[in-house]
Amino acid sequence: MLQARDERTLLRCGTAGAVLFVAAFLVIGSLRSGYDPLRHPVSSLAIGSLGWTQAVNFCISGVLVTSFAFGVRSVLLRLGGDWWIPGLIIAIGVGLIGAGFFTTDPVGGYPAGEEFEVTATGVLHQVFSAGVFLGLPAASGLLGRLFWSTKHPWWAAYCFVTAVIFLVGLVLSVLGFAQVPDFQPHAGLYQRIALCVGFGWLLLISLFLRSARFSRAFSVRVRTA
Repeated sequence: MLQARDERTLLRCGTAGAVLFVAAFLVIGSLRSGYDPLRHPVSSLAIGSLGWTQAVNFCISGVLVTSFAFGVRSVLLRLGGDWWIPGLIIAIGVGLIGAGFFTTDPVGGYPAGEEFEVTATGVLHQVFSAGVFLGLPAASGLLGRLFWSTKHPWWAAYCFVTAVIFLVGLVLSVLGFAQVPDFQPHAGLYQRIALCVGFGWLLLISLFLRSARFSRAFSVRVRTA
């Protein structure tokens, strides 16, 4: 069992990782010449001479999210939880790190003049990214179920809604990046909505798990168990 100070430090990593990842890709995307945040995926920011900035964002955020998972594990041990939820959060973190090491193939006309071509590096990027895009809604849904069983209905509802919105945004963005005409112009926007909702969930969960309110609710549950 982790010491309380170490647990809180790991939980803070969730806050830092979520804020860093979203803030960085929003800033980098707004400054990149020829890049359209409404149309192009976040991963495309790792292409080109300045792509290292997004690659570093992927890796540092991934390390922070992975560290957060061990703080979540420590909390869930006391609530009777298992490894599924922290394991899925680890998948998110490792997915981010892998996405940083393996650059995506050009898609959606960025960079300009680059033709879409499937490469081994691009395939590995997609494999690791699946850990993020599948891990987030799965972890949110499972944590929602745990919150419901431990008498946290509003947090349970928030987790379930997060999973639904994330999946809807993901599906719309995939259709857009697949060049489906009705969705292509705003594929990047759909992806950003999903990512902001998903990483916003990580941020709020990390804050809640180390809050006095959660500690009081947990103490009541322990005394009545």
